[in-house]
Amino acid sequence: MLRILLVDDHVLFRKGLASLLASQPNIQIIGEANNGIEAIQAAKELKPDLIMMDINMPECDGLQATKIIKQSMPQVKIVMLTASDNDQYLFDAIKIGAQGYLLKDLELQQLLDLLELISKGEAILSSTMATKIFKEFSRTSENGKHGENHEEELTDREVTILKYVAQGLMNKEIAETLDISENTVKIHIRNILEKLHLKNRIQAAVYAVRQGIADTDSDHS
Repeated sequence: MLRILLVDDHVLFRKGLASLLASQPNIQIIGEANNGIEAIQAAKELKPDLIMMDINMPECDGLQATKIIKQSMPQVKIVMLTASDNDQYLFDAIKIGAQGYLLKDLELQQLLDLLELISKGEAILSSTMATKIFKEFSRTSENGKHGENHEEELTDREVTILKYVAQGLMNKEIAETLDISENTVKIHIRNILEKLHLKNRIQAAVYAVRQGIADTDSDHS
């Protein structure tokens, strides 16, 4: 059962989403909040598995609230759910450790599929957002502005898995491609994040593209 806290100042949208998600057998809506301040308090009291957080809200926006919640409750997964495809919002969300960034125009089944992935420990992006990341950091890579190179710390297998992560493959797909268990993939990704001092697979994908060790022209990207 995935216990979700919904945070959005648009009441009709929030209530509609709550009703749709609550009808799913593996989802429980444990609370709602109208702004970032209420979200911070509700997170402390309810200890949700996942917070679906709007960005543009009065008093305290979603990015501020996410940063505060992540500092005190790093285990809580937070997905930014927004009508905006603003690049800076996307990059700021990644920096503060959000596990996902989704646009509100998703179909319900798409959203449910992505929530299932995040319940398994995946970080998620809509395809539109992933494309923005890869374009931005591909430009950096092409210009040779790689920064400090850390990929030599990774084993050959870890580099291969990192490339697949950057191409948008999920753990199950990587496992099938490499003919290894899904649990083995999870262990490799955990080791990659630890070695590179990254918070989640979205940051790992950004790193891979930025360092020029990812094939951004892959069919999977």
